Amino acid sequence: MSTQTTTSTQAVEATGPQKMTPSEAFVETMAANEVTDIFGIMGSAFMDAMDIFAPAGIRLIPVVHEQGAGHMADGYSRVSGRHGVVIGQNGPGISNCVTAIAAAYWAHSPVVIVTPESGTMGMGLGGFQEANQLPMFEEFTKYQGHVNNPARMAEFTGRCFDRAMSEMGPTQLNIPRDYFYGEVKSEIPKPSRLDRGPGGEKSLNEAAELLANAKFPVIISGGGVVMGDAVEECKALAERLGAPVVNSYLHNDSFPASHPLWCGPLGYQGSKAAMTLISRADVVLALGSRLGPFGTLPQHGMDYWPKNAKIIQIDADHKMLGLVKKISVGICGDAKAAAVALTQRLQGRTLACDSNRDQRDAEIRDEKAAWEKELDNWTHEKDPFSLDMIEEQNKEPGNYLHPRQVLRELEKAMPENVMVSTDIGNINSVANSYLRFEKPRSFFAAMSFGNCGYAFPTIIGAKVAAPDRPAIAYAGDGAWGMSMMETMTCVRHNIPVTAVVFHNRQWGAEKKNQVDFYNRRFVAGELDNQSFAEIGRAMGAEGIRVDQLEQVGPALKKAIDMQMNHGKTTIIEIMCTRELGDPFRRDALSKPVRFLDKYKDYV
Repeated sequence: MSTQTTTSTQAVEATGPQKMTPSEAFVETMAANEVTDIFGIMGSAFMDAMDIFAPAGIRLIPVVHEQGAGHMADGYSRVSGRHGVVIGQNGPGISNCVTAIAAAYWAHSPVVIVTPESGTMGMGLGGFQEANQLPMFEEFTKYQGHVNNPARMAEFTGRCFDRAMSEMGPTQLNIPRDYFYGEVKSEIPKPSRLDRGPGGEKSLNEAAELLANAKFPVIISGGGVVMGDAVEECKALAERLGAPVVNSYLHNDSFPASHPLWCGPLGYQGSKAAMTLISRADVVLALGSRLGPFGTLPQHGMDYWPKNAKIIQIDADHKMLGLVKKISVGICGDAKAAAVALTQRLQGRTLACDSNRDQRDAEIRDEKAAWEKELDNWTHEKDPFSLDMIEEQNKEPGNYLHPRQVLRELEKAMPENVMVSTDIGNINSVANSYLRFEKPRSFFAAMSFGNCGYAFPTIIGAKVAAPDRPAIAYAGDGAWGMSMMETMTCVRHNIPVTAVVFHNRQWGAEKKNQVDFYNRRFVAGELDNQSFAEIGRAMGAEGIRVDQLEQVGPALKKAIDMQMNHGKTTIIEIMCTRELGDPFRRDALSKPVRFLDKYKDYV
């Protein structure tokens, strides 16, 4: 990883107010919050502050597009557990970040977006790059700090950093560009971090009683377990109960896959074992999960959510308790502290589930084995469209691989301690069945916002935060087109990562809807692509094209070797069939109805 020469990495000690410029107050407050990396594109609006980033120990990593910078800040924060910071030029540079901040919001990432604004004397006159920047982010930030006087620069900067951590989400620091200049007296605020507790005694006691009397308890390990560094505590509670543990949707890294009680993820393209076992639960403990609506939808033809189970929900945000699912007990608390408190309450007690532990262990083993066998045999999709596409492509020149077989081979070749980000799309979503992890802060997806172009810049930010860990992004060819230009960021700034691009020449997820609802009338779904491996090489990266199944694992291993030992970014282009997995939601569309005669055949 490249570095900048710095003369000091320490913030000015808080010894009372001192004379400084607002730029110095801004930079010193970031240094007090241990900011070492910022993602963005340079701009005149914050150039006075940018000029002193280096002596403060701060590196500005220039990107190709500001949306990429926002995703990088997201990935950085999700791996490090610290702030990710993004900055850009007022107006268009800032508006380019909206999508990325929305994704960070739904990932609960403590991202601080610094939004330099048009000068105060020009606001409202329609000047160059003028925009009202606070409303842009109002829906997707936990707090918005607007510096209304240069003397308050350190105050608002510190508050944005504090609130991002306490509220578990993005905050916005909006600064009129003329407020970086002048002379102020400022005291650099010390960071404030909340010490979260386990929740109320009454609710903890009620939850413990439900668990003590449960005969088939199941634990959902959610994103709060990852963010709260609570995997070991979740493990201890699960082992006391002998409870199967299922990952909440897109949090496959919230429980180690090698553990006997791990059963895989719920939600779209999740684990049938997880779904079958939770359907048998009489008590469900949702640990650090908001139980989002998309993460518990029926899948594989299974409406698995237990209708009569008692639900215990633990979330650090009280507004999430009971919001989506009817619950019996809600605990507003930290996942780690709450898990410890519940385990303590169960120690030394005879539990109802103690008597059937062997039987439940056998059920867990059997369901997991059945799911693994099904995945092994599930070499390709079997719906009529997919079978037609497979037959059609068998007649074409070249060779095309079944996505499920590719995903299984990639799973087998995954290096230890890997970090994986996935984009939105049909093949990427099917990957949910195959991605398993041993440690938290390893899996990153666009969560509920579901934007394309997410995976690659996010894994770049993750690599900056954890340069010693292998970093892999999964993207379909459509989503890859939105983000591949950040390959130049990797090459320019020596941030080596690996991108796996599934090249199936279509917008697969939406095309599936045209198959199911619109009689295969394909509009705007086909993609005629150039070679992504060759494009990668043109941008200075390595490029590998794969069209044989036996090449998949070796290609990934070679790319990881290039990444970890030679500092090279590699684009692996895998030629895939046009077969399609299940749609995201079968309830998302309705069968078309046409009343006008000219459209009567379009049903």
